[in-house]
This record gives sequence, structure tokens and C-alpha cells, in this order.
Amino acid sequence: MSEPVMRRTRSGQASRRTCMPAFRVHSPLAKALSLCSVLSALVIAAAPLPLHASTEAVYAIESVKAVHSLLLDVVDTGERLVTVGDRGHILYSEDQGQSWLQARVPSRQMLTSLFFVDARHGWAVGHDAQILATTDGGETWVKQFDDLEREAPLLDIWFKDADHGFAVGAYGALLETLDGGKTWDDVSDRLDNEDAYHLNGIAAVKDSGLFIVGEMGVMFRSADWGESWEKIAEPPYEGSLFGVMGTDQSGVLLAYGLRGHLFRSSDFGDSWQQIRLENPGNGPLEFGLSGAVLLADGSIVVVGHGGTVLKSDDGGRSFSLFNRPDRLSLAAVAAGDKGQLVLVGQGGVRLATPTGAMPTAQ
Repeated sequence: MSEPVMRRTRSGQASRRTCMPAFRVHSPLAKALSLCSVLSALVIAAAPLPLHASTEAVYAIESVKAVHSLLLDVVDTGERLVTVGDRGHILYSEDQGQSWLQARVPSRQMLTSLFFVDARHGWAVGHDAQILATTDGGETWVKQFDDLEREAPLLDIWFKDADHGFAVGAYGALLETLDGGKTWDDVSDRLDNEDAYHLNGIAAVKDSGLFIVGEMGVMFRSADWGESWEKIAEPPYEGSLFGVMGTDQSGVLLAYGLRGHLFRSSDFGDSWQQIRLENPGNGPLEFGLSGAVLLADGSIVVVGHGGTVLKSDDGGRSFSLFNRPDRLSLAAVAAGDKGQLVLVGQGGVRLATPTGAMPTAQ
């Protein structure tokens, strides 16, 4: 299997067909990683949210190197893969990650997360509190919202349907839309978050509601899908949590973050169990965990810094651990249609076996 290659957008003039050296390291990116911890530690001056996005569009520069740049999230829309990252880069693949096209994107800011409700409708968020939207499966994007004065990143986004969604981010930002993103309202005051801790992740939990995690282990849950929120009084961890995910079981969720901390709840956050993660012969896992995906068969994959790939086949009760030899930090993971993994992070896109290993060349 060859490494992913980059082609220009269909409207571009240049095309790249040859393969680059496998899993190439871009050393300048090492200074930017720890990925999610960098995003959560930004020191930003807060300002009132504007009513509308800025009108002057500056588009991301098309580059054949974008597939090897810092990428922070990837999803399978059902028809293609889409990934986002540094400099406003949004790429999409129609061949399970073998090759990538660069989308036309009205931003050059770092994009941190994306979410699709179906194969056509998706949203991405990032720095300057930007929110972008697509209605064609990720080929083209429009800017729905930003806040240039604040320069505060949004870090995650979730939609219930094509109309109702939430975005979370730095300094306790919680934004809501009821019209597909045409308008966004600041509803941060729904949270008991007086210290304005950064909110790093939001996810739905089956048959239960929504869950948010963030800085200093802060946790919030909503049983009415965002109308009201309850703060978890005794969270299991006082360090930063970078993400949260629901499983295919009612009320079951995982929260993950700094230094290999991974927690499981089977009762929508009432109680928690820490999942022990061991490096064989090398003690507890110390790398931060930054992204996760629920696979079609119910198994779970979690990825993190230092090339960490975790996999669970028992609903998150236990995990196998694989450390990729390249040790490049991973930000997110998606599943291909043949069981392979699509990993993104430091150094861009990498394809892997179901355990996270480099695939055998064919």
C-alpha cells in the first residue's frame, strides 16, 4: 500500500501523481506539538462576540504539501474522508485515503475539529472562533462565523441534525445554532464555569444526552440535549481532558486527556473507572490522548502523542496498546471501509492496519 498522495482541487492547474517517501517527518512541526495541549494553553484576550462573520474572505493556499502538514481531525462522511488542520487546510479523499484533494476554504487559520450530520452537510471550527460550513460533502466551504478580535479558538463541534448544533472552545465558550449555522448564539452562561475553563470536547452519549469535557478535568452533562447543563461535582481527574466519546452502549462514555489518562463511565458520568494503560515492560502510558473513534463493529480506537494507538474490543473496559515506530503525534483517527485506520496529526495523513501498524506494501 502506498502513502497518501496530494492532488490539487479540480479547479487547480497542478496535479501530483507520484508518491512521497513513506511517513516523512517534518521537524518544524515538533515545536507545535503537543497538539491539543497547545490549543488548550493559548493565552487569549476575550471580547464580545460579533453578530456576523467578517465579510472579506481570504482563502487557504493550495499546496501539494498540505497532506503532510499538521492535521487535527478526520471523519468518514459515509461517502468520503475529510480532514482539517493548519493554515485552513481541508482535504478530502474519495479512495479511502490513498489520494487527497484540497478543498476551497475561506480561511488560513488553524482548524481544529469537524462534524458531519450526513454525507453532504458538515461544519469545521478553529482559531479566531471560526465556524465553516459545507453542503457538498467538503469540496467547498463558507464562513458562517468568526471573532477576529478575540482570537480564541473553538475546539470541537457537534450537531444533532442539520439545524441544531453546538461549538465549544477556549475560555468556556459554548455557542449554539438552531438554523444550521446561519446564526450562532453565545450560551456559555448555561454552564457553571465561573473560572472559564477551556472546553475541549463535546459528544453525544447514547440514550442519555450531551457531555462536555475540558481544562482541569471539568465536566458538564445535559440530559435535554443542551437546554440545561449539570456540572459533574466530583470528576475523576484534575488535569486537562482533551476529548470525550459515546459508545454503542446506553449511557457509556469515555473521557481522555493528559499523560495517558482514560476514564470510562457506564452511567452518564455518575461514576467513573480509570482504565489502566501499560507499556509492556515500560510502565504506565505517559503520552497524552487526543482523539477517538467508534468503529462499525463497536470496537473503539483512541490515539495520542508519541504514535500511541489504543484499541478496545470490549466497549472500552480494556485496551491493547501499540506504539507506532515513527513516534509522530496523532490527533485523530477515522476508519476506512476495509477495516484500515486513517490517522492524522504531526506529518499529516498516514494509513494503518486495524491495530495502528504501518501497512505492508503491496
